[in-house]
Amino acid sequence: MGKADKEFMPAAEYGRSLTGLGLNLLVRDVARSIAFAREVLGASAVYADDDFAVVRYSAGRKPAEWMLHKDPTYHSNPMLGLLNGVDVRGAGAELRLYDCDPDRAVKRAKELGYLVLAEPVDKPHGQREAFILDPDGYCWVPGVPL
Repeated sequence: MGKADKEFMPAAEYGRSLTGLGLNLLVRDVARSIAFAREVLGASAVYADDDFAVVRYSAGRKPAEWMLHKDPTYHSNPMLGLLNGVDVRGAGAELRLYDCDPDRAVKRAKELGYLVLAEPVDKPHGQREAFILDPDGYCWVPGVPL
C-alpha cells in the first residue's frame, strides 16, 4: 500500500501527541478499511502502510481521528486473544461520526455493496443518522444535527 501523501511522524512522537478519546480498530485489511472510510464516510488517510493507518475526518466542526491496526501489529496486545474465531468485530459498539452526512454515506455504502443496518432518519435527540457496517463489522453512525 505504501505511505499516504506525506511523511508521518515517528510512532513515539505520535503517541505523545494523542489527547482525549482514542479509537484503535483491529482490522483484517488496512487498505480495505481505508477505502470504506474514504468512499463512504469522506475521511482520508493521514498515514498508511500495510499494517497501520491514521485516518482523519475533517469535514465537520471538529476533526475526528482514529487508527487502524492490522491484527499482526497487536502480537503482544491482550486484545488479540479475544478475536480468535470472531467473524464480526465491534459488536455492541457504535462509532459515531458527527457532521458526516448520513444520506450521502448511505448512498455511497449501497453503491459499494456495504450493509446498511438503518436508513437515515431524524431522531428525537436532535441528529439525523444512519447505521452502516464496515468490512470488519464495525457499526458506523454518520450523523448531522437537525
